[in-house]
Amino acid sequence: MINFEHKLPAMNIDGKQNGTYNNTELAFPSVLTTTDPELGCFMHMLRSNIYEGRTLVFIDGKILMCDKNWIRDHVHVMKGMKHWDYNLDSFLNFIIDTQREDGQFYELIKQYDDMHWTFVNEDCYVMYPDDNLTLVRLELEADIEYLVVEGAMYLYQTTGDDEWLRRVLPRLEKGIDYITSDEKRWDKSLGLVKRPFTIDTWDFTYGKNGENRKIEDDTPMSIMHGDNSGVYQAMNQLAWFNRRLNNEEKAEEWEKRAEELKKNMFKYLWNGKFFMHQLHLNHNGADTLESERLSLSNTYDINRYVTTTEQARSIIEEYISRRKTTHNFAEWFSIDPPYENFVGYSHTPGDYVNGAISPFTAGELAKAAFNNGYEEYGWDIITRFMKLAKRDGTVYFLYNGDATPQPEGGPSAWGAASFISAVDEGLAGINDIGVNYDEIYFAPKFPVTHYTELRYITGYEVSKALVDVRYILKDEGMRYDIYSPAKNIKAHILTPKGKKCSKLIVNSQEINYTENMVGDSLYVDFDITDISTTPVSIEIIF
Repeated sequence: MINFEHKLPAMNIDGKQNGTYNNTELAFPSVLTTTDPELGCFMHMLRSNIYEGRTLVFIDGKILMCDKNWIRDHVHVMKGMKHWDYNLDSFLNFIIDTQREDGQFYELIKQYDDMHWTFVNEDCYVMYPDDNLTLVRLELEADIEYLVVEGAMYLYQTTGDDEWLRRVLPRLEKGIDYITSDEKRWDKSLGLVKRPFTIDTWDFTYGKNGENRKIEDDTPMSIMHGDNSGVYQAMNQLAWFNRRLNNEEKAEEWEKRAEELKKNMFKYLWNGKFFMHQLHLNHNGADTLESERLSLSNTYDINRYVTTTEQARSIIEEYISRRKTTHNFAEWFSIDPPYENFVGYSHTPGDYVNGAISPFTAGELAKAAFNNGYEEYGWDIITRFMKLAKRDGTVYFLYNGDATPQPEGGPSAWGAASFISAVDEGLAGINDIGVNYDEIYFAPKFPVTHYTELRYITGYEVSKALVDVRYILKDEGMRYDIYSPAKNIKAHILTPKGKKCSKLIVNSQEINYTENMVGDSLYVDFDITDISTTPVSIEIIF
């Protein structure tokens, strides 16, 4: 009933430039539209930024590919890089294989004359003299174990390699057992992960010299919500892994532990609107503002599914509210308000992670907005950041309050990957809930954009898994054609404002559906199962 009007790719449609000369915007993931090439060029810029950080490390006779030689940065970048890189496993496997006997993972590889190994005790580094390299765990970090599990999820979904999963799963579980039991890492009385008092997930401790990254008897300890939402996500991922391997009893055990952790998070860290920055344990902190201090991990908390839709919307509303009152160009704070005097740390308010504006906060917030009924706000974040990136020709790690870049201090690829994920899993709404897209949660939000016809492509280049979506919006309805390996599609499709579905047609057959509201947004929900042919054609008649 609804027909596509244009073939894509095309260089020119209705007298307007549609794509770049050699279609440089095409890759995994990418978009072609009939209106302008802006979003496609933005995605290309994000990919180029990540490619630029791709390096090799030669250690212990191995060749490791990493996008920054810190597993934290590497895993955050895998969020985007998983779609195209052919060597996602080497650095992750090295970190898993060098796990300490008690379950702790190391995190970074540095040259001897980079002094990170001197910042910690002897049990937190390994020397590789033939390579002039060190493998280090900054002891104060509380995010490594859950990030290794997250990285394993990204890798496994691109391969579906059950033998690899069977090999590494006991080590992944040992890591989460370690972070939730070791007396340096776990507050038994509260049932929550703890860390030295830092700014969100960063690696400098209040009151300590910047070269001291240890946990000592006098170290001020606190509980930070982002560490715990990360462990919550990891526990649910471990449950999912176990279920893939038919270990149902173990899966249920991990889910039970996750729910207990989540309960404790809300009991001790939720202030009624969002998660407070730090709950201090053996000290009084730097000021009296912790309960109202909004830190970047709130956006990650939403996307790790620790919040209900109502709680997620409350966090998003806080960002929207602060946008109206901030003197900064955007509300994508690393932390707000910043610290006036974070003892032992030289960065003034608004500098570095003490209040600078963060693309990774923006990307995570956009994805959270797309998936929790603030679709127009999600697109607004994307379009605002697209203008910033177009101005500079790239993405920076952080920005000053006046929108000038802070180029030093961290990986710009972290923010780039978060925006790729926001577009791919938020705006395009293509979520791999199996492996190699054999099961898809399809929740596109294209009606909030100015695009009325487009082609969106994503997948995993390493396994040649392709998802190719064609979309058109017309007065009488909207249509999606999905070319994919999916055997099952769980659909959750946004309708344009003021429109309701009168008829749903899938592959020329009218089928039943339900309508559901997320905030003020109306969705059409239905399942397509046992798919044997492609494409799957979905028509929503208004």
